Amino acid sequence: MHGTTYRTPPLVDVALAVALAVSACLAGRYYHPAPWPEFDARAYVLSVATALPLAARRLYPLGALAACCGGLCTYLACGYQPSLNYWVPVLALISLTGRRPSRATVIPALLVAGAIAYSGIAAGLHPVVTVVQSLITPAAALAIGFAHRRVAAQNAELLRLTTLLARYEKEEARRAVTDERLRIARELHDAISQHMTAVTVQSGLAEFVFTSDPQTAREALQATAGAGREAMEELRRLLTVLRVADSGDGTTCDDDTSFATIGRIPEMAERITAAGLPVDVHLEGQIRPLNGGLELCVYRVVQEALTNALKHSGAADAQVTVTYGASELHVLVEDDGRGTGAISGPGSGLGLIGMAERAKIWSGSLTTGHRPGGGYAVRLVLPIPRGRPPWAAPQP
Repeated sequence: MHGTTYRTPPLVDVALAVALAVSACLAGRYYHPAPWPEFDARAYVLSVATALPLAARRLYPLGALAACCGGLCTYLACGYQPSLNYWVPVLALISLTGRRPSRATVIPALLVAGAIAYSGIAAGLHPVVTVVQSLITPAAALAIGFAHRRVAAQNAELLRLTTLLARYEKEEARRAVTDERLRIARELHDAISQHMTAVTVQSGLAEFVFTSDPQTAREALQATAGAGREAMEELRRLLTVLRVADSGDGTTCDDDTSFATIGRIPEMAERITAAGLPVDVHLEGQIRPLNGGLELCVYRVVQEALTNALKHSGAADAQVTVTYGASELHVLVEDDGRGTGAISGPGSGLGLIGMAERAKIWSGSLTTGHRPGGGYAVRLVLPIPRGRPPWAAPQP
């Protein structure tokens, strides 16, 4: 019929039903103690009719159990030996109990108990034995069915949790890839931007004075070549970092943290000065080695702030002050320019975003804005972890 869905019994259930039917027929054929009559065609048909409903025990558990009980009672009513077909309703009850709520097994258990009691009466057993048998057998079937249902529920929950775990691991892997892409983009921006700015400024100066002041043009080209070499070195170092060598103790070795430290900020300032923006660096307080990643954060923030001051502010000079406190590290980058510093110019705006991300990673704060007397200021405050960790950057 159109729109009707037909469900096929599982092969294992069909095989079980056929095996029980064949076993009952063979037992009845070769075993017929007195005073029970020998098996005839009707006995064979009733044995098959009692066992075959088990093939539908998963699809229609209640109907299969009722059919098995009805077949057994009909078989017993015809006077055949009661020792056969005894366990068929019990198997049907076990299957139903494993798939239905506890309250839905009361009536099926009573049906099986009645069929077993009828079998005991047909066999001429003592009434006490008949009652005990009709109570214990369904109770055992219920216990087995409940245990099977608990195991099935646990397996289903385990499968659900496994699926959730696989989904979580997939999401974590995707998030890790995204974070790594952002880290690479941030490192590329911070490491190369300064040198490309110097190349742009110096090459522009060389072009402007190429005929009028050859000596200045030559010096600008030399500075451009130096900035290009520095950029290549930064790229080489960054590629080394991205390969992430294992240190052997479960941590990773980041070569960039041994180069980009607070102690190397004066070297960076010299390059910025050579590019056209004089920079003064002041280190105050109790200078000491800190976590390598924290020093890298300070180095990159200062680098980005000076690079943007060189490109956008039109400043005559800049100043970097790093103050070591007892529990905090204060970094101040100031210029006297007329531009808008870290967020100005035709750039992509990634500089300020990168600085803010770096500060957030180390639970710090970053503020940028115009100075009251003119110019622009970038302030970074980072908490200093207590003690000196084993991965702290060496003091240059």
